[in-house]
Amino acid sequence: MIVEGAARRVHIIQGEYKVISDPEVVLSTILGSCVAACLRDPIAGVGGMNHFLLPGTAASPMSGGDATRYGVHLMELLINGLLKQGARRDRLEAKVFGGAKTIATFSNVGEQNAAFAMQFLRDEGIPVVGSSTGGEHGRKIEYWPISGRARQYPLTGAETQKTVALEQRPVAAPKPVDNTIEFF
Repeated sequence: MIVEGAARRVHIIQGEYKVISDPEVVLSTILGSCVAACLRDPIAGVGGMNHFLLPGTAASPMSGGDATRYGVHLMELLINGLLKQGARRDRLEAKVFGGAKTIATFSNVGEQNAAFAMQFLRDEGIPVVGSSTGGEHGRKIEYWPISGRARQYPLTGAETQKTVALEQRPVAAPKPVDNTIEFF
């Protein structure tokens, strides 16, 4: 039995994923319009979480660090990470969180994120055993990847706006291409 206060916390930020087989670890993240997919294989005792900003598609132009913003990329990384740790695709189960419409005047990218995650999992044949998506406020998620237990805390309007501001921080400008030529 894991005493809740004794768990080691690993925080996942936008563009990251983690795969864990340690029953002492709880994964956590804070979501606004972003989505986190939590997957596990209950038999192999391995699970993980990702946190993505945009759905993305196989046709999306992704390169370098930009790819980590897209759900299609992070979903593949998470599944492959689980398989490398001994999970079997036919035993995977998922929980999906996030996708809030945090700013009324913006397009509903949160809804698109949540719909993408659900469709991706359906297409992969991975059952969704729990979800909490949509709404107008962000949420803090805790996920115990070995047991599959998940807990969410709704964020206030101010906490949601702070989360949205972090989600919308500008992507680092690409490094300039070095087009100098050195002659030997």
